[in-house]
Parts: sequence; structure tokens; C-alpha cells
Amino acid sequence: MQNQQLLPDHVAIIMDGNGRWAEQRGLPRQDGHYQGAQTARDIVRHAAHRQIPILTLFGFSCENSNRPQAEVSFLFGLMQQFMEQDVALLSEHQIRVRVIGDRQGLPESLVEGFDNIEERTALNVGTLVNIAINYSGRWDVMQAVRRLLNDAPNLGPEQIRKIDDYAFSRMLALGSLPDPDLLIRTGNVQRISNFLLWNLAYSELFFTSALWPDFNAEQFDRAIDEYQLRERRFGLTSEQIQTTREMSICS
Repeated sequence: MQNQQLLPDHVAIIMDGNGRWAEQRGLPRQDGHYQGAQTARDIVRHAAHRQIPILTLFGFSCENSNRPQAEVSFLFGLMQQFMEQDVALLSEHQIRVRVIGDRQGLPESLVEGFDNIEERTALNVGTLVNIAINYSGRWDVMQAVRRLLNDAPNLGPEQIRKIDDYAFSRMLALGSLPDPDLLIRTGNVQRISNFLLWNLAYSELFFTSALWPDFNAEQFDRAIDEYQLRERRFGLTSEQIQTTREMSICS
């Protein structure tokens, strides 16, 4: 029986290994991306089944735009297909979708697809799925700085000193959402690759050798199980954490 206690409020995933999955099988890289899209659908449904409040998927980085144009166009086509075909399935599971990232320079039809899926799932009350497309952590921090300056162009030194973590976080792509509790990365790579640089400051990290097309619900649950065994201290000592728990139980 799955343990529903201490579930993470927010899980982020770097979906790595599509191209290598295809190459290992002597297939075109596009086949790996196609299979990876099927895996993404399965994991989104499973996260909703597990009642994970927020799931954030790294779908396409700013750096990915430097790949061969044929591969980039194929990826955009897969995204477009998802936006057009999966709305009914998402609503069936009460899944809400937001797309985060830099929309400038993306195909107009793709951006319209983002707007459409966000609008049509806006009233769903289940898992919120953030899909990061044309996103990078450094871009996110820079656009947050620009938003702060645009909102208050005449800030003096005293006002600048009053800008705290909360005020800055609200300017990031995730806005007022809680930071990820758990980051999962597939593909046997142990780095965060310019993803959610600010928001991952205290996230638990789970790396797996499984390539993304081979990742499944059982492996997702294994990551959750390991997360539940970890002690999250946020800079405190174990003794301080225990004291806080005891005070919470007594209050």
C-alpha cells in the first residue's frame, strides 16, 4: 500500500534521455522524443492519481533551440499535438496546465496552443502541471530582475534593501507557487542543467539511470518513497527539527 503521508507538495522532473534511448535501439532521435511524450502523459496521470498538488516538467530549454532544426521542429510539433489532443484527457483527471518560459521567438501557432490549453484547463481543481518550454534558470532570474525594475523604476537604495526573498520569488516564472520539494532527473546525469536555479535551493534531488522513455509509475513511486525517508532540515540541526515536531504535536 502506498504511503500517502509526507507526500511532496511539488515535484519537478528533468526528462532526460530521449535521444540516447532511440540511439541505443538504432532508431531516429525523433522516435525517442515521441516515446518520451507518451511517458510524460503517463507520469502526469500518475501524479494526479497520487494527488501530487504540483508537477513541473522541463520540456524544452532555451539551449535546446541550438539543436538541429529538424529535431527542434519535431519537438515543437509534439508540443502542438499535446496542446490540441490532450485537453479532454487532462480535464477528465482535473489536471490544470500552465506553460512557463520565454514565448518570444516561438512559433505563433504554438503560443496560441499554450494560451488555449491554459484557458481550457483553468477551472480544473486537481494537479497543477507546469510545463517549462524555452526555459532556463538564468533567463528566469534575469526576467524577474527586469520585472522588478519595470514595476518600480525609481527605487532608491532604501527601497531596494527591502526587497526580500518572497518579493523576488513572486517575479519568477513559478510566481507564488511553493518551491519543488523533490527534483527527479532521469538519464544517468547528475546535474540540474540550468533548471529552476532559484527554486531548487532546498529541493531533495533524486537521480536515476533510467532513460526518460523507460521511466514509469513504479519508478516515480520509488522516488517518492526515498523522499519520504529523507530529513529536510533547511539549515537546522536534527535536534531542532525534532523539537519543532514535538512542539507541533503538543500544540
